[in-house]
Parts: sequence; C-alpha cells; structure tokens
Amino acid sequence: MFLRIFEKVFKGESTKKAIVSNKDNAQGNKSNITSTRIGDLGEYKINIQLDQLPKNSKYLSDVLIHNNKAKSGYSQIDHVVFTPFAIFVVETKNYAGTIYGDRSRGKWSVNGNFPLMNPFNQNYGHIQAIKGVLETSDESHFVSMVSFTKRCTFKVNDELRKIQSNDLIVYDIELSEYITRKINVLKIQNSKPIYTSGELQYLYNRLKDANISDSQIRDKHVEKLKEKDSREIVKNESKLSTCKTCGKEVSEKVKAYCLTNKERFKGNTYCYEHQKHL
Repeated sequence: MFLRIFEKVFKGESTKKAIVSNKDNAQGNKSNITSTRIGDLGEYKINIQLDQLPKNSKYLSDVLIHNNKAKSGYSQIDHVVFTPFAIFVVETKNYAGTIYGDRSRGKWSVNGNFPLMNPFNQNYGHIQAIKGVLETSDESHFVSMVSFTKRCTFKVNDELRKIQSNDLIVYDIELSEYITRKINVLKIQNSKPIYTSGELQYLYNRLKDANISDSQIRDKHVEKLKEKDSREIVKNESKLSTCKTCGKEVSEKVKAYCLTNKERFKGNTYCYEHQKHL
C-alpha cells in the first residue's frame, strides 16, 4: 500500500515532515501527519521506498522521543522500520559531494572541506534512545542505516556497503532493496522470526505512543540543534583542519606547511599522503 502525501514537500536538511505509517493496518487506513515538521523531497523519496517493503513490516517516520543523554533532551529519528527479523533505524542525509568517512572516526567530511559528525555514531545514540522506550537491552536485533542522495559519492569503509554488516550506508533509491536483502540474510541465519506479529505490533505501538507530536517541543528541539550546529561550525573553523582530498584530520603544523606553500597547494590543506600527489 503506497503512502499518500497530504503536505507539500519543501527543501531542507535539518527539519523534516512527521509521518506515521502502519503498513500492516487491517482496516487499510492511510498514514497521518502528526506534526508540523517540514519535509523535503528526500523524505518523500524515502517514504516511497519504505512503502515497498513487505506487508508484515511497519514503520514510523520523524520520531521525537525523550533522551536524557542528548544535549537537547530528545532524539529525533528519521525512520524506524519494524520487521520480524530486525529493527532498522534509518538516518537520512541530504548532502551533495564526496562523503569521506571511516567507521572508527568521530568526524567525517563532505568533499574534504565540510566536517560532519560520524552518522553511525549519531544513529547509535538514536538506537540507545529507542531501546530505552522499548525496554530492551538486546542490540543485536538492530540494524543501523544511513541514507544519502545520489548526489553523493561514497569514500568509506567497504564493509559499510556489505549486506552482512549491521551498519549500512546506502543511497536513498536503494533503501528498500538493502532492507529486503538484509532480511533475506537474517532469514537464512535464523530458523524462525525474532519477533512474532504480536510482539512486532507491541513494539511498534510503544514507540508510536512515545513519539512527541507537540509542535512547541519540536520547535524548541530544532532551535537547540541549530544553536549546536552554529557552535560546531565556529569550533571547526578555528580548530579542525582536514585534508581536502580525504577529509582526514591533520595537525596545525601540517596545515601551516600547506598554507605557506600557496603556489603548490593553492591555499588548501592536504595530509602527508596526498601531498605526495601534488
């Protein structure tokens, strides 16, 4: 059953539309928009992808839940997909360019210039918040997925693209494909589903009930994130130096060397490895 979109879709990375969808609704009711969070075209494409999943799957989009460990006091999760064999937690990104990243590094970058937090670390925090709501300590049944648009090119760990991993980086147009493939792998590994239909419904309802739809709370959360982003930009501009090619952090000494050799490096900073090619 395909999702009907009742709101216009706008552009934007930091704010997204709230959609709650139940793919296994016996009465056939369509999804309802539960908050005023503005969405973009990428979110529309993701929800179309999620509507292609098997009927025994359920998903929630734009979930805001309490998280005492988060600086804002909340976690905002783009998509949570409940299936009999795993719970998929999806973080979506709307960047354009080459994404440089390593699973073990705290900072990634876009085009080697714009730093961003490791999205899998961010999603790990989301999973912990969800576990608190669902009252489960078992993390093995969660799959962390980060989705980028096709305007990006990945320069990341190879294993993040392998279906055997529980950390997967995908393009938005292949999200449903990867989820389906992952479920098929889990079916082979497990003789029977991890969750019965009743358990799946229970977990879905718990998270749905915990979802905060109050527009004022959501607006305050977004404002806190904007303030945090502004502080991070200032901090990164003053302290963080990265290689223009690979995004790897470099020392102030390396940065100074590159900047003093303007004719060779043209005002850019490169790590030792990529200095050799210039």
